[in-house]
Amino acid sequence: MLTKIKHYQKQAANYISRLRDVRNTGMLVFVVIVLLVSWSGVKAINTNYQLQKQITQLQQQNSLRQLSNDNLKLQNEYYNTPQYLELAARQDFGLAAPGETVLIVPTNVALSHTVTLPQDEDAATVAAKKAKEPFFERNFHAWVNFLLHRPTSSN
Repeated sequence: MLTKIKHYQKQAANYISRLRDVRNTGMLVFVVIVLLVSWSGVKAINTNYQLQKQITQLQQQNSLRQLSNDNLKLQNEYYNTPQYLELAARQDFGLAAPGETVLIVPTNVALSHTVTLPQDEDAATVAAKKAKEPFFERNFHAWVNFLLHRPTSSN
């Protein structure tokens, strides 16, 4: 046991003598300086990356708002056209062009003469059919629709 302790003391003395050597100390200082410079460079690169992301995001928002403004300008130009003024006069004030006769039909009369579309009936029968299906069939169809990326109808 005493020999092991003496052996460790010799190794420790050897390490200490290596640290006192100017070449090793200089190398250690050089490595520390390189690590500090690298760390500050990485932080600067990260900061630049974050700022570039913000700039890109703000540019996208700016272009989106520019498109919205252009859309509103076009809409305002449409509101100043004679076609829109004529449609607005017909719709809001019940006016007509010279020589035209305006017929006003009450809503309940107009709706009494409408026809239900076959699609509406089909949707109703499909919903009734689905309600009658057992759970395992509905579940199977739901999985098939999911796996084949088909749109599902909400119940």
